[in-house]
Amino acid sequence: MRVSSRIDGSICGAILLLHRPSLSSNRSAAASLPTSAHSHGRGPVQDSHSGCTLGRSITTAATASSCRASAPQRHSLLSFLPAPRVSTTRSGSFLKPPIPTARANHSATVAEHAPDSDPDDNHQQTQSPSAKLKRRPNYTQKELLALLDPYDGEEIGAVEGYLQYLRDPYMRGYAQPEIPRFAFARTAEDFEYPSLDQVIEAGEEERKTLWELRFAVLNRLRSPHKVDLDHIYEIYQRLPEPRMLYIHARFRHQLLRALGQPDERDSGSMLRYFEVIADVKNTGIPLTTAEWNCAIGFASKYVGTVTETEVETALKLWREMEVDAGIKATNVTFNILFDVACKAGNFALAEMIYREMESRGHYYNRYHYTSLIHFFGLKHETGGMRAAYREMVKAGEMIDTVVLNAMIGGLLRSGEEGPAERLYERMKAATLNNNNNNNNNNNNSANEGDGGGRGMPVRTPPSDRAITQTLLMFAKIARRQPSSRAALQRMAPLSPDLQTYRILVNHYGVKRGDLARTAAYIDEMKLFRIPLHHAIFLALFKGFAHHGGYPRSPWSERRLTGIWNALLDAVDAGAAGLEIRTWLAVWALRAFARCSTRQRVLDVYDALKARWTLNEADEQFMIDFLSSLVNK
Repeated sequence: MRVSSRIDGSICGAILLLHRPSLSSNRSAAASLPTSAHSHGRGPVQDSHSGCTLGRSITTAATASSCRASAPQRHSLLSFLPAPRVSTTRSGSFLKPPIPTARANHSATVAEHAPDSDPDDNHQQTQSPSAKLKRRPNYTQKELLALLDPYDGEEIGAVEGYLQYLRDPYMRGYAQPEIPRFAFARTAEDFEYPSLDQVIEAGEEERKTLWELRFAVLNRLRSPHKVDLDHIYEIYQRLPEPRMLYIHARFRHQLLRALGQPDERDSGSMLRYFEVIADVKNTGIPLTTAEWNCAIGFASKYVGTVTETEVETALKLWREMEVDAGIKATNVTFNILFDVACKAGNFALAEMIYREMESRGHYYNRYHYTSLIHFFGLKHETGGMRAAYREMVKAGEMIDTVVLNAMIGGLLRSGEEGPAERLYERMKAATLNNNNNNNNNNNNSANEGDGGGRGMPVRTPPSDRAITQTLLMFAKIARRQPSSRAALQRMAPLSPDLQTYRILVNHYGVKRGDLARTAAYIDEMKLFRIPLHHAIFLALFKGFAHHGGYPRSPWSERRLTGIWNALLDAVDAGAAGLEIRTWLAVWALRAFARCSTRQRVLDVYDALKARWTLNEADEQFMIDFLSSLVNK
């Protein structure tokens, strides 16, 4: 969708068109950003997402100072954001790294600790650094491991050894107790009831409803964006009780699969799925393992912050699954339980679930390795993160942006900003080099704008599932045919995505309060054609709510006004990926309450309400919140 030209300079000026110097003066040429669209000898580039010209020059700090006396323009944020610092020197990390992760001689250490290289790596050792930079990446195990800095403590070895080291620091090697095993007998007829001959005979009205429901469900499974789940649930509610006995087994599984794949997991989608699950259980029909796993996932992932309540609900469903229904948990079940225990901060429970999974002999895949990286990141154990990453590479799993985002998030959470930034720069360099090689091979560089990536669309739950299943299939093929591993790895996305910049902006903006560095990272989003998203505005409003309101603070009311005007212009123009939501409105009001006056807060609420369709519950919540905020 092309955005109207009247917001040209507001969205791009606030978020994308912040052409600033590189974050560090000593970055490599392949990883550094062009300061203008003409740095590659081409003209301005038209942004496919916002319709704004990406070749606009930046307003300098001197111009911003000279214009300070005049009223700020509504359609520009260039003068509101400070220029990023050239030096990368830090005043200090907020947490001391628990395990040293860097050595002086990076190249020598990588060569020393890298696993056995592939046969096609022998000729690369004699190439110069410039030749290695220009050549097309082969994505061998050695190159994937080189994305991370080397670290001390590799003698711990595998992830199991690292977990054992945490449980028993003296490595006494006590034997683990035997865990009782049990099994229940289930037949295929139990899950295939009722068949077509066993369903309740439907009348004319019921048959019409069933045909309408089947058409909606099949269309939803083929094209999720064409049919809304609320529409499917409304048709399902028209069936008389007991509804599930009107639906044969195959159609029941399709209905539950469609309801189990919502566009966003929130409380509404969870309650809708559990109501249908209750109808199944009330008729005495057993659930399959996948349906139980989906229910446990809903119970633990419908809220933004996982607490002990979600952990208890997930464990209760697990007990009901194994004890009452007699269905044994799979590796997917344990990964869901492990993930919810980690996010709730219950690390003792997470290790117990991990040991239970090991004792049952379940194999690991990319889900488990990524969850392990996140687990060690929450514990600030960067050595465990690196051990899990090495095991993932050695196991032949495909490395993609999701895995590297987990590494960046864990390193920043542990206070290791240097390794996290170097990993981010290597992601950029690998992506830009690969894109430039593809452009040269296809002789289509003139159509690729400023030489940056084509850009991945914003990932949604359906696309995440498709990408993950594809990467799992690639890993299975690579283990059977090792010669195809490098070619398959090249097809895995490694470029920074929206989640990467959400992690960086939340760390440097919300936690550190570094507005200049936050603006520089937002500027780099244009390089990979990442569209605007409300999550970036949410992080900026959080930054103003935390760090604004102080004398001489860079998080000033003038800059907040510029970002606010850019958001309104983008929403009014119908930019994709931007919408007013509850938490965005809450933090916008908090930001203006911190940086501005009471009357301005009321004006902001009126502007939000005019662009936001609220239901009764959300409207009451916002009125109560606004009242408490203004009175305080």
